[in-house]
Amino acid sequence: MSLTVLVAPSGFKESLSARAVAKAIAQGVHRAMPEARVLMAPMVDGGEGFVEALVDATRGTLHRLTVTGPVGLPVPSFFGFLGGVGPRTAVIEMAAAAGLSLVPRDRRDPTLTTSYGVGELVRAALDAGAERILLGCGDSGVNDGGAGMVQALGIALLDEEGQRLRFGGGELLRLARIDLSGRDARLDRICINAAVNWHNTLLGSEGVSRVFGPQKGAIPEQVIGLERGLGVYAQLIRGATGVDCTEAPGAGASGGLGAGILGLLGGTLHPRFDIVMRYLDFDALLTEADLVITAEGTLDCQTVRGKVPAEVGRRAKERGLPVIALAGTLGEGCEENLVHGIDAFISIMERPCTLEDALGRTEALLISAADEAMRMVRIGLEVHARRARMPWAEPQESPGCLQKP
Repeated sequence: MSLTVLVAPSGFKESLSARAVAKAIAQGVHRAMPEARVLMAPMVDGGEGFVEALVDATRGTLHRLTVTGPVGLPVPSFFGFLGGVGPRTAVIEMAAAAGLSLVPRDRRDPTLTTSYGVGELVRAALDAGAERILLGCGDSGVNDGGAGMVQALGIALLDEEGQRLRFGGGELLRLARIDLSGRDARLDRICINAAVNWHNTLLGSEGVSRVFGPQKGAIPEQVIGLERGLGVYAQLIRGATGVDCTEAPGAGASGGLGAGILGLLGGTLHPRFDIVMRYLDFDALLTEADLVITAEGTLDCQTVRGKVPAEVGRRAKERGLPVIALAGTLGEGCEENLVHGIDAFISIMERPCTLEDALGRTEALLISAADEAMRMVRIGLEVHARRARMPWAEPQESPGCLQKP
């Protein structure tokens, strides 16, 4: 049998979905090695593509609606219902209502952006008869601790004068009281399971504001304010519900949305791949593969903290499979991935260019990078085949691809 390549990438933020990335890489593989068998497993981590992947995997349904976007304006959005038997399960991705891609570049200020639309998605799912909710956390453009989300579900966040807070993480510094009297009663009768990055904590040197606030547009002074505001929020959540979010794994996911889910909605946080892998049957695909190719927009020291390439690499290494990672950019600490399951990584960038140019050419760049990587693989296989020949054997044509025993 010819070489079997498993293509398991994440999406490239603000450019291509995981499915589109997988198709581009597959095209590049076939360009270099037409005889290769390619399996595609677009990977989702709770961010963009989470709903689409799980709905497709279970033959579920997609439901479209308009919600309040992260800058307070209406945006088109969606949620899904899983197919199959069992509880009527809605699947939601917070990025569809409060994702970074929904925040115009000139309005990226996490002191102002809101997760209110996420609460509207939860409410719509409840209205549609959901008995369980899977809520994917990732690719967020907010840092409000899920404050907007819980406000949309009837929880009042009040200042010292009893006035409701406005939108944005910057408002949490003014929070004095949490009023649960108007909380949607249906939340007590439903199971909410959130898929989060287990490494994202709410506060401290590795807290969400310090690590991700600048990526969402926060300047240093705002990062300090956002951190302090989430500290106030966590203290008042504990006073209102008894739940301590300060050190809970995953509470910092999606700008602290995990804290709101855990502390005020009564949900449960799970390592995101524990949820995703249940539906994608990824481990079964690994058993068929000879080589794995994964991909991510930026490969850096944060990748090893629960992102797609690291998880793919970890699972592949359990089966002794080689892994190549393609990246839009290689950031600080990218070499750390070489001891976390990735055997080689390649930047898809061919030359210096602007971000806008790169985003517009991502598909072509991925095809070219995959083609180049597989040509290197072909050379390695041919060298291996040549060295493996016994001196007394008749000359053989190089197979050009790895043969399974």
